[in-house]
Amino acid sequence: MNKKDFRKHAHQLVDWMADYMENKGSYPVSPKVQPGDIYQQLPDNAPNLPESFEDIFQDFEKIILPGMTHWQHPAFFGYFPANNSEPSILAEMLMSTLGAQCMSWLTSPAATELEERVLEWLRDAKGLNVSWKGVIQDTASTATLCAILSARERASNFSINKGGFTGKEKYRVYSSSHVHSSVDKAMRIVGLGEENLVKVAVDKSFAMDPNALREAISTDLLSGFTPLCVVSALGTTSSTAIDPVKEIGEICDEFGLWHHIDAAYAGTALLLPECRWMMDDMVKADSYVFNPHKWMFTNFDCSVLYVKDVDQLVNTFSMTPEYLKTEQDEHVNNYRDWGVQLGRRFRALKLWFVIRSYGLEGIREKLRLHLFLSKKVANLVENHKNLEVLAPIPLNTICFRFVDKSLSQEQLNFLNAKWMQSVNATGKAFFTHTKLDGNYCIRWVIGQTDVSIKEIDRTWELLMEQLPELN
Repeated sequence: MNKKDFRKHAHQLVDWMADYMENKGSYPVSPKVQPGDIYQQLPDNAPNLPESFEDIFQDFEKIILPGMTHWQHPAFFGYFPANNSEPSILAEMLMSTLGAQCMSWLTSPAATELEERVLEWLRDAKGLNVSWKGVIQDTASTATLCAILSARERASNFSINKGGFTGKEKYRVYSSSHVHSSVDKAMRIVGLGEENLVKVAVDKSFAMDPNALREAISTDLLSGFTPLCVVSALGTTSSTAIDPVKEIGEICDEFGLWHHIDAAYAGTALLLPECRWMMDDMVKADSYVFNPHKWMFTNFDCSVLYVKDVDQLVNTFSMTPEYLKTEQDEHVNNYRDWGVQLGRRFRALKLWFVIRSYGLEGIREKLRLHLFLSKKVANLVENHKNLEVLAPIPLNTICFRFVDKSLSQEQLNFLNAKWMQSVNATGKAFFTHTKLDGNYCIRWVIGQTDVSIKEIDRTWELLMEQLPELN
């Protein structure tokens, strides 16, 4: 493809993208395909000769598009959203065009300094401690891994990085029983082992019980273990339960443990002053992560990790061979030293575009709309004689199920799974599930960029249409 053809096809693609953004609600949210359907339509071998862009794009529309789940559909209510927005998409286009590798200040000074400033904006807008410093990671899984690795190295005085485990270490990490699976995976990667992740009991709201945490730490100390870190959740994945981070932070401070706060989804809500009850700048924490790519209209991937002590993070990850040394190293942030990856994308650009395009008040307006719509859904469920809400709703995730007191838990779980699957099969809405105290429930997460009352009303009608089919 030459430069002239590139210009022509780029204009065509932008027109297609604009049409998609206007009409994304007209697509089925999830595709009606079976495993292997897409694979079988693809050639057995790569082409030896160049193919035209027209043919490539025709196959995109014919083969790929019909097999996509449309995460940007306003009736996508599953998992947590990975929502985007027009300014974020435009920034992604510029990022790809520049093709910058932003591993150090010298490789792209503007990328480094924009990242530093934009993360200060967000820190202050969320009411976080002004001493915290931020860095953009790809996902919260990576950010949590960085936090636990830093906790390990702080506890070992950085000796494990140098000499490996001696075999005498007996480290423990603590989280609630509703912890995200990324913590289990991090325990594997950092060499501590899944068995040394202590799952602390939760209260009736599915939030970590501080008394149970204190008891677990005390028991481990008596048994010869070394408590290392607590991962608290500002919004668990199943139900967005809010762990009592203030009390947990005080316990960590008392025992000298690293406190990492996983606010991957719910952290965006801290932009709202009325949601600051979840956390304030007095909370004692060593690290905190939230994902703008979940509920802040910024394309995946973009996860922000804040740390109290940058030196702990940098000393854990810094590795500077001769070919990476620059004259500016002592005077700048080289973000390659703030995480696992050497290569880094210019993710700060899309954050900058989103914040400036919406303004903080524009972002808050959308968040408040989502919270309002969630209250409407909660009222609908609570006023239905055969439905129940299974968890508190601090934000915009409603966990609900069909209930019949004459049926067993096993029967109810089967019927609710059948109900959700029948709704999803229509392609008009998309839900995912969880289990709370063994009860299968549907999660209705209202955080899509363009979701409106229209999608809520239509989806409720769809749920009611499919409900009689359970009998």
